Amino acid sequence: MTNHINTEKREVWIDWLRVAACFMVFVVHSTEPFYLGGEGSRILTETDAFWASFFDSFVRSCVPLFIIASSYLLFPVRYSTSEFFRKRSVRVLIPFIIWTVIYACVWGNPGENFRNLLLNFNYSAGHLWFVYMLAGIYLLMPLLSPWAEKVSKRELQVYLGICFFTTFIPLFRDWFSGFSTTVIYGPSGLPRQALFPLWGEASWNAYGTFYYFSGFIGYLLLGLYFRRFVGELSWNKTLLTAIPCYLIGFAISFGGFLGRVFHTAGGSFPVEGLVEKAVWWETTWCNDTVGVALMAVAWILLFKKVRSEGSFYKRILLPVSKASYGIYLMHLLILVPISGAFRDLLGSGSEGILGFWTTPVEILASAITAFICTAAVSVLLQRIPKVGKYIIG
Repeated sequence: MTNHINTEKREVWIDWLRVAACFMVFVVHSTEPFYLGGEGSRILTETDAFWASFFDSFVRSCVPLFIIASSYLLFPVRYSTSEFFRKRSVRVLIPFIIWTVIYACVWGNPGENFRNLLLNFNYSAGHLWFVYMLAGIYLLMPLLSPWAEKVSKRELQVYLGICFFTTFIPLFRDWFSGFSTTVIYGPSGLPRQALFPLWGEASWNAYGTFYYFSGFIGYLLLGLYFRRFVGELSWNKTLLTAIPCYLIGFAISFGGFLGRVFHTAGGSFPVEGLVEKAVWWETTWCNDTVGVALMAVAWILLFKKVRSEGSFYKRILLPVSKASYGIYLMHLLILVPISGAFRDLLGSGSEGILGFWTTPVEILASAITAFICTAAVSVLLQRIPKVGKYIIG
């Protein structure tokens, strides 16, 4: 999501990927009102359950794509650690601080928000979790760079294989726990599902065998693998790999969410409850699960074939790509009111004015309208002399 450090020669496909992943984020958050609400989770109709699962599953690999793109461009680090962190601070941390303050002032209780910021992001602006995770990835990059410089293809494949295995762990936890939704409460007071312990984990130890190989570290390694060892593939090879990866990944994500919703509903809608229900429904949507990982691989393979750099790329897509981090940071301020306006206009669920098609039209109309508006604002802000880069990144 951050800008390419090489200004002489850009990776054109990364710009296309970055813009597409940004739009995917808008689709994800345009879908949320159709399964989140009430006390935390609420789906009004079977129609909403289907469309929420379809759209969110289709674009759920957006966050992994940002990490893969950052890894592809920045990893291994090619200059001193101090210079790396100085550049990342300007591009990432300063805009993040500015927008964190804005969200703290406009959403919720400012005093409480600023006190909580000492410990974590503002929960009203939940998308800011991404920056905390990204900062952790950046902390690891210089540490792993000497190894990344000399790792062999075979060695990297072994580590990627271990990381891929960990994408099944969230599903293992679900199966082995008998789909239990035992709830614990964190410091925020928000309920979340307790984790079933595996391979060395216990109440006194969260750091099991695969702890250090799980999460987003696999996407960091995947970006490295694509840059160093995946050359130019023919369209036949690309499609023969990408299509099965995507279809399998989508089936896991889509079927997993929809199956859990219907299991909870027991054949009766609306279905609702505390937020832990939605957390459980989202099990196969998590960024560290196999379905999302497979779809991310498919998207990368497809976007690596993009070579278009004509007038549309130079005049529209490239400026949007350069402003993509700012788009991500500010997008909820614009998306939320637009999404609400479309819902007021069209209604909700099968009772909306378009019947079965009300929900997909609302999701797409909200995402497209908000994306265009946010992109325009972000590009204009970035062009402000001297201060634009500190606002947008």
